[in-house]
Amino acid sequence: MSVLICGSVAYDVLMRYDGHFNEDILSDKMEHLNVSFLTTDMRREFGGCAGNIAYNLGLLGVNAHPMATVGQDFRDYAEWMNQNEVSRSRIMLLEDEFTPQAYITTDRDDNQITIFHPGAMARCHEQAVDADGIQLGLISPEGRAGMIEHAQQMAEAGIPFLFDPGQGMPMFQEEEFLTFVEQATWAAFNEYEAGMMEVRSGLSLAQLTERLEVVIVTYGGAGSEIHSAGGKVLQIPAIEVVRDVDPTGCGDAYRAGLLYGILHDMDWETSGRIGSLMGAKKVQHLGAQNHTLDREVLDEEFKDAFGYSLQ
Repeated sequence: MSVLICGSVAYDVLMRYDGHFNEDILSDKMEHLNVSFLTTDMRREFGGCAGNIAYNLGLLGVNAHPMATVGQDFRDYAEWMNQNEVSRSRIMLLEDEFTPQAYITTDRDDNQITIFHPGAMARCHEQAVDADGIQLGLISPEGRAGMIEHAQQMAEAGIPFLFDPGQGMPMFQEEEFLTFVEQATWAAFNEYEAGMMEVRSGLSLAQLTERLEVVIVTYGGAGSEIHSAGGKVLQIPAIEVVRDVDPTGCGDAYRAGLLYGILHDMDWETSGRIGSLMGAKKVQHLGAQNHTLDREVLDEEFKDAFGYSLQ
């Protein structure tokens, strides 16, 4: 069973700010914003939504294919993918571009400011969906034309997919969002994105759930909700962790757990709980792809947390 993940494969430059953004950004001066943050450390990591989700699905034993365009500086990332047995069969190399770069600064409250350079991702529409052997798909942030074309290609190929627009939302208007909703089977947002989706699509969350099988909304450390038609809402708790180190990539880890559950025909509550456990695994490590897991240990932790076994 294979999953196709359309999105970014990017380098993450991660920085930690020991203050609070909301104390250092003056709300009454936003029209003339000129602010800087002195960071205490910096790391260069492997990231991007497609890369992160594929990495997490690999930990769960799923054959995942990230589909992305990368640039001339991709060699280090390619070696990392090879070491971790992440497929590169649908990675397109563009020698005249740079691999996407995300510059992410996190404050003491785990708030984040991200600046993203798309590089090769702006040309992701040059690659078409290859549906061979694919049972399930995901559309995550990539180039505007790519998201539109890849969603259409998945729909035409009969691949059920999760629509996860994330930080790509500002690129689209109402009619385009409505088209995505018509094509997708499920949709996922964080709390802020869910509010933006309502504004951009003209649909309330309740109306959105009438058009999709389920809509997932994540709330970070407060857990997540899985909404289905008729107003049914499943509350998925977050897993308490010993160390809250870095939230970067936690949403991607959660989505990998969700996709694992869907792929194995699990109920939505179980799928969401796997997502919650995967997010807890990730948050205890710096970077989006530095955590590992033992399936036997994961199964034991799931049973301890929720009172029943995944087997």
